[in-house]
Amino acid sequence: MSSVAVLTPESFAEHRSGIKDQEMTGGVPEDEAYIPTYLEAFPPLPENKGAPGDKSGEPAGAWGSKIRPIKASVITQVFNVPLEERRYKDNSQFGDGGEEAKVCLDIMQRTGAHIELSLAKDQGLSIMVTGKLDSVMKARKEIVSRLQTQASATVAIPKEHHRFVIGKNGEKLQELELKTATKIAIPRPDDPSLNIRITGTKEGIEKARHEILLISAEQDKRAVERLSLEKVFHPFIAGAYNRLVQELCQETGARVSIPPPSLHKDEIVITGEKEAVALAISRIRAIYDEKKRKTTTISVEVKKSQHKYIVGPKGNSLHEIMETTGVSVEMPPLDSCSETIILRGEPDKLGPALTQVYAKAKSVMVVEVTAPAWLHRFIIGKKGQNIGRITQQLPKVHIEFTDGEERICLEGPTEEVEQAQVQIQDIIRDLLVRMDYADVNIDQRFHRHLIGKNGANINRIKEQYKVSVWIPQEPDRSGLVRIEGDPKGVQLARRELMEMAQRMENERTKDLIVEQKFHRAIIGQKGEKIKEVRDKFPEVMINFPDPAQKSDIVQLRGPKNEVEKCAKFLAKLIADLMENSFSLSIPIFKQFHKNIIGKGGANIKKIREETTTKIDLPTENSNSEMIVITGRKNHCEAARDRILAIQRELANIKESEVTIPAKLHNSLIGSKGCLVRAVMEDCGGVHIHFPSEGSGSDRVTIRGPAGEVERAKRQLLQLAEEKQVNNFTAELQAKPEYHKFLIGKGGVNIRRVRDRTGARIIFPSPDEPEQELITIVGREEAVRLAQKELETLVKNLDDVVEDGMVVETRHHRHFVCRRGQVLRELAEEYGGVAVSFPRTGTHSDRITLKGAKDCVEAAKRRIQEIIEDLEAQVSVEVAVPQRFHRAVMGPKGCRIQQITRDHEVQVKFPERDDNANNTAGQEPPQENGDASPEAEFVLRKCDVITISGRTEKCELAKIALLALVPVTEDVEVSFELHRYIIGQKGIGIRKMMEEYEALRSFKVSISVDPKFHPKIIGRKGAVISQIRKDHDVIVQFPDKGDEQQDVIVISGYERNTEEARSAIELLVSTLQEMVSHDVHLDPRTHARIIGARGKAIRKTMEEFKVDIRFPQPGSEDPGRVTVTGLPESVDNAVDHLLNLEEEYMLSVTETETMAAYMKPPSRYGGWGGGGGGDISVGVAKGFVVRDAPWNDKAPDMSNAEDFPTFGAGLAPKQTSAWGPKKF
Repeated sequence: MSSVAVLTPESFAEHRSGIKDQEMTGGVPEDEAYIPTYLEAFPPLPENKGAPGDKSGEPAGAWGSKIRPIKASVITQVFNVPLEERRYKDNSQFGDGGEEAKVCLDIMQRTGAHIELSLAKDQGLSIMVTGKLDSVMKARKEIVSRLQTQASATVAIPKEHHRFVIGKNGEKLQELELKTATKIAIPRPDDPSLNIRITGTKEGIEKARHEILLISAEQDKRAVERLSLEKVFHPFIAGAYNRLVQELCQETGARVSIPPPSLHKDEIVITGEKEAVALAISRIRAIYDEKKRKTTTISVEVKKSQHKYIVGPKGNSLHEIMETTGVSVEMPPLDSCSETIILRGEPDKLGPALTQVYAKAKSVMVVEVTAPAWLHRFIIGKKGQNIGRITQQLPKVHIEFTDGEERICLEGPTEEVEQAQVQIQDIIRDLLVRMDYADVNIDQRFHRHLIGKNGANINRIKEQYKVSVWIPQEPDRSGLVRIEGDPKGVQLARRELMEMAQRMENERTKDLIVEQKFHRAIIGQKGEKIKEVRDKFPEVMINFPDPAQKSDIVQLRGPKNEVEKCAKFLAKLIADLMENSFSLSIPIFKQFHKNIIGKGGANIKKIREETTTKIDLPTENSNSEMIVITGRKNHCEAARDRILAIQRELANIKESEVTIPAKLHNSLIGSKGCLVRAVMEDCGGVHIHFPSEGSGSDRVTIRGPAGEVERAKRQLLQLAEEKQVNNFTAELQAKPEYHKFLIGKGGVNIRRVRDRTGARIIFPSPDEPEQELITIVGREEAVRLAQKELETLVKNLDDVVEDGMVVETRHHRHFVCRRGQVLRELAEEYGGVAVSFPRTGTHSDRITLKGAKDCVEAAKRRIQEIIEDLEAQVSVEVAVPQRFHRAVMGPKGCRIQQITRDHEVQVKFPERDDNANNTAGQEPPQENGDASPEAEFVLRKCDVITISGRTEKCELAKIALLALVPVTEDVEVSFELHRYIIGQKGIGIRKMMEEYEALRSFKVSISVDPKFHPKIIGRKGAVISQIRKDHDVIVQFPDKGDEQQDVIVISGYERNTEEARSAIELLVSTLQEMVSHDVHLDPRTHARIIGARGKAIRKTMEEFKVDIRFPQPGSEDPGRVTVTGLPESVDNAVDHLLNLEEEYMLSVTETETMAAYMKPPSRYGGWGGGGGGDISVGVAKGFVVRDAPWNDKAPDMSNAEDFPTFGAGLAPKQTSAWGPKKF
């Protein structure tokens, strides 16, 4: 019974070819039925038939090579250093880390070898080095040089032998130094000295000296001879394929160097031992003398173009002639114009050699076939299909096409070239019968219209008439359009292109100036409006500029009458848009924006619908308070009145007008609005609106809280009066860090200067570029006086001094904790004074202050106050149930931070005790609006809040803290009165809650598609953090494992939660306007569209204001690209991507076509290809063997013959070779 094993062809390709030479037909063996046995395929290892240790036995079988013993990779060397040669003899304590031990440790680290030292009785040093051979040799050399006293000696050898001591790239010298553990110095080539200096131990020096002398003695036996023989006889000395000179070298042992034919030198160099060189010279001279006496020459003329065929690849043809006839063929140099070839040899051999020369010259034929240049690509065929078929049949034929020339060159053996010529001529005749071309001259300015958007027009013509149309590129500046294909299709395509060109020549182009802001409105969502216009005027082409060009020109092209009609229609449409594009900007306090939006955006939607206007509010994270209303003028004014009415209803907002001459407006506004901004900030953030420049109006509008409006009105009138009487302005430069000190705490310093001088002093706002500029406005004498005082203060601040004070070390931590917050506050408040505390561990109580003199003194006083507070500090404990701690802290700890600032105390909350949730003091969970009776409070450690500070301030802080603790009281109110307490739309109860800060834990849920959650959260949580901050709410998104992935929970005051929900709904409605469009782009172009590190795709996304997502690797649809954004932007981005794909695909196709020709054939590509028969193309059958051991049947363990039992006691007692058994 035989077994069969299947192995892969890759594993046994070489072995299989060596088992049996098989004739291959189409890549398949003829005797495919034969399957070799396992022993044939895998011969057994050799068996030594001789006695053990007998080396005379020869190995048998195919595995006949002698097996070399495996050497160990780690070796050990031991050597001794006598006492008299030890470098460190005075080490009395050898094992206590003396110099020798340190040196060995350093050598071990540098070489990786392990070194052990031991001291003999005679005080000699025994060293054992273990490691890899290379490491051991390096370590031994370093040990000898560093632990053993060094001697030196010189050895003189001839100068020409020095290079043999050095060896190739210095390898011989390095090997010699490692082997002898010495340092060998060889003089430089320009040094005439013959002496080589050897440094090392005496033993090493002797070894190195001996090796160098051996090298020199070996070189003394060698000789170098140069023979000058005529160049023309060199081929006879070398022989055909250089065989003669190789035999000479083998027989004599000398090395013979003959210059190549391209090198014009007559000198032949022979090197080797003297006897061998002499023998080789005599043999060479004999050949030279014989050939010079017997040979003669003949000259023949052969065309220069045929010379390469006589020479053959790598000169093989010349060697072939030399081998068969013994005649040398001398060819003229390639750069020579000569066509004369000289044959040199014996007279009776010249005839056959000449015959062979002519045969070689005519063995290759060159033919030119005439074919129109435009037909070349059709002759080649798609991806070289036609020409590839010819080259496969006739592989020795080389076919060359030349661009712009009407000829095809064929080169190769005569018979094959003639066959290829016939086939190509047949292809040309066939193409000329069924193909035609036509050239049409069309003005280049019409070419892009012929092509159409994304090639729509030209692609339609190509498909309809089955032709190819070649339109020159713009840089060519050519108007010649070529059409190729079926004769009938060419004529029809030519006629249509001519008609299109003629129609374009008769067309009129008109440019309309339309502001770019109206382009989107004219186009409409997804191009719906412009589609209606194009349907109404189908013969007119309407082209809008690219958004990135920032152009206002809209181009109309078409028949004259239609263009005029379309222009009038668009002009009317633009007029309506301009009428509806009136814009009003009104400042509304930021806190009232949410009320204008309303619940779920109800208020803003109602105003938009009833006034038919577009109302844009600033984003949540914007600092702007301006609401922009767009539409017809009367509609915008109506919407403005309604929005202002909402603001007046919500707050005590008053609007007042003051009359100020228009000529003073610019001076009141100030440089970049600094003066009017200072008034607005000083008066509680009122809005001051000046009429537009050129209107001639004197009325200035002030809007804000009633008291602040009156205050701002008085200040404006006072400023106007000052401007009219005597207007003077001065500017002063001061470092920004001085500004707070100049203003003082609560503005006390700057108010003192204002009261004393009567001038107004304006400091720059944080967003102004000129942060050092202080502006002084008022009467000239007042301004001069204020400027003088401020300059004195600034000068004092610039006078930097360094002072010190004593602060006890126990107080240092208070100043430097929390990343030095107290020190930062001191620097900000006192003109950037630098306070330096001593380093921890120095036990110094002196601190250093550096800065302006006044600032340093003020900072010292403030530090003393802080120290007094710290020394008078007490701790007060306040018991507040843990469940109220979060409410007491407030959102992000804002309430507790306010208490610490107001009372200058520290408040510390205890660690949260989660195990106490179910204790007696814990209330059961409550629903919205529910109340539960207070359970009896049990004091726990986690309920105690600690307040630290001065006694009186701690008491005030305790009162403020307890005031924040929520309480629950039941009040009996008749049910009929509930609706009056709640008020219209809950306004009454909300007002009560805001007035008395009633704490409610109200929750509201909102369903939002999970795909919008990342947009609502924003980058790094920016958007949701702003919503939480503005509305004082907690917003919770669903976890990954939750069932309801679309539910967002908002917690906080009922009113705040509703406003936060409205803000989220408004954000979602904006996101819902966006659309996503999937476009299929060839995956091969993705990398180029994305660009290096995503630079190109980021630029595209910024340009079109869209988000573009490419598929992940391994995606089911690798070509799908998703574009998200506003409809118009998405359409423009998709068009741009398709254009890029079309452009890049041309390059990809060309690259793949070239790669197909350049790619080498597969190693197993011939299997099953072209042999015919029933051979299947695909996976190879594999390597098959019979009688494989891994397929034998497993032995039967129950068989007594295979597995005999032990311990029966019947067998005679045997004595083991290893001795008696021990149990």
